[in-house]
Amino acid sequence: MLYEKDNKEKRPLMHYTPLYEALDPREVEGRCNLRFDAEQSEFSLKFMHRAYRIGFPRFYVKPEEESDMFSPLEAMPAAQLLVMRYLIEGRFVKAEGRFLTFREVPWGAVYTTPFDGRCIKRLAFTFGNKPEDFKRAMESIGATPLKMGDISYEFELLEGLRLQFILWQGDDEFLPSAQILFSDNFPMAFTAEDMAVSGDVTIGSLKAIANQLRQS
Repeated sequence: MLYEKDNKEKRPLMHYTPLYEALDPREVEGRCNLRFDAEQSEFSLKFMHRAYRIGFPRFYVKPEEESDMFSPLEAMPAAQLLVMRYLIEGRFVKAEGRFLTFREVPWGAVYTTPFDGRCIKRLAFTFGNKPEDFKRAMESIGATPLKMGDISYEFELLEGLRLQFILWQGDDEFLPSAQILFSDNFPMAFTAEDMAVSGDVTIGSLKAIANQLRQS
């Protein structure tokens, strides 16, 4: 369930909760390509490879299956707000097969500098010299390996909305570097600001999963 940890999370929660409660669930079902269980009053969706039930009109998060693995949609308020905003404002459109840099999406150029620090550099310095941690975390969320950079993977955030994380390892002369690409249907589902949140959330999730796998 969403919770009010501090004002940064409380204010969006206060704003979006009444908008969520006023939704027509059947309209959301069609617009976001989701299934709504009228009897249970829950949406079904997958977030980073894990299946969840999302309550309506009272927003709550319930995993389809219990697991000891880190659950971003239960643990991270930012992930919960991201999903709530998708259900309120987003639209699922089938991808055409292209992938976009953040700068290429509408308003992306405006947010490129904060996105670079918040996501690109964070990805590079979290995993750039830890390829095995990156590999294990990615495999745990069903990601597909790619032949780009030194190590790279493609995975789903939500059904049909795919991300590519590409890493180049550092050495004595160069710092590690990274790139994040979004499937071409992302701009219909999220604003540029929410796409930055999606990068932030997924990197944080992968870091938590990698730490958990390392200790197991």
